[in-house]
Amino acid sequence: MAKEIERKFLVDSAKLCLPENGVIIKQGYIATASKTAVRIRVKGEQAFLTLKGENRGAVRSEFEYPIPMADAQAMLTELCQRPYIDKTRYEIPLGSHIWEVDIFHGDNQGLCVAEIELGAEDEVFAKPQWLSQEVTGDARYYNSSLVKQPYSLWPESNNHY
Repeated sequence: MAKEIERKFLVDSAKLCLPENGVIIKQGYIATASKTAVRIRVKGEQAFLTLKGENRGAVRSEFEYPIPMADAQAMLTELCQRPYIDKTRYEIPLGSHIWEVDIFHGDNQGLCVAEIELGAEDEVFAKPQWLSQEVTGDARYYNSSLVKQPYSLWPESNNHY
């Protein structure tokens, strides 16, 4: 079974220096009756169907498959909830890991998060100085949650960045 072990952090954008080569991502979620997330993602010129299981801390099942772009566009239009998740992803290498920094647009404008995938829950990793609060396991920051409750609709006291 495929497992994803991922930690997620908010980013202090004042301390962050982004590389020039970000990738535009558009993704949507297909409604399910369970705690499974079914995602359609267009990342640059590639498209993927992803199924993710329930989070258990930083770990969850994940299955991802490339799909034809035309199929992805049709699924986004016909099957996915609105609003879509629109973001630009930057990959920043640090030590033996790659940090994925997502700058959100549209209904989630103002949100910036960084994720790191690990080989084990207790794996040690270098933390860049631009990291802020850890939000691993905080369901508000799941992309599937941001479709239902976009960042722009959060109470003003929660909008830090």
